[in-house]
Amino acid sequence: MDFLFRDELVHMPDLRHRLRRLRWFRMAFRKNAAVIADHYGYHFVIDETKLTRAFLNWIETVEKQKSYSKIDRKDFIIFAAGLVLKELITEAPAKVRSQPKRNDSQASQMQDIIAFWPEGFLYTNYCVGAIAAICEQEFGTAPQIDKCADDLRTWWSYRENVQEMPGYAIAFLDKFLGTEPNWVMPNLASARSAIQRAMVPPKSGGPTLPTGRPRAGSA
Repeated sequence: MDFLFRDELVHMPDLRHRLRRLRWFRMAFRKNAAVIADHYGYHFVIDETKLTRAFLNWIETVEKQKSYSKIDRKDFIIFAAGLVLKELITEAPAKVRSQPKRNDSQASQMQDIIAFWPEGFLYTNYCVGAIAAICEQEFGTAPQIDKCADDLRTWWSYRENVQEMPGYAIAFLDKFLGTEPNWVMPNLASARSAIQRAMVPPKSGGPTLPTGRPRAGSA
């Protein structure tokens, strides 16, 4: 997995705030779908009603926890994108309309992953690209993508686990970006390791929440 969608967003001024507006959120999502179509040959039909509902649910959820952005803004950007991913997977606004023939674009290592879960890849690519572009704008560098994001076994576990608990989408996004996931309470910013470390004074020995694991089969 790479930062394909970053280049479409990074030159958009004040991206972090623009994506909190429905018009920009929907426009960016459609651009992301176009990028996937151009690079991998998968074309999607987008249900604007479901996409809008995903956005509104996300705004309502992230507003309740936005105070944690003052504690560790970079980590909160990843967390907020994870909340977006959770809502997109839950509402499922995209469906594959057409896909490439098996003899097309076989050079890409992502082809098997996209073929396995096209919609999940679309949603994840959207969030990863947004994180990369926002971090470049605000901090001058994007996070690295972990090699597990190129492993089909991880995507099998990802899809299976989010079907049982959509909040796991946040933890898997963390995993893809090399950030420590919280498998117990992924929906809570206060339970994130980076936030906890920032809240506990040095050498205080403050308690931390257990990270746990998803069920067997996760990579």
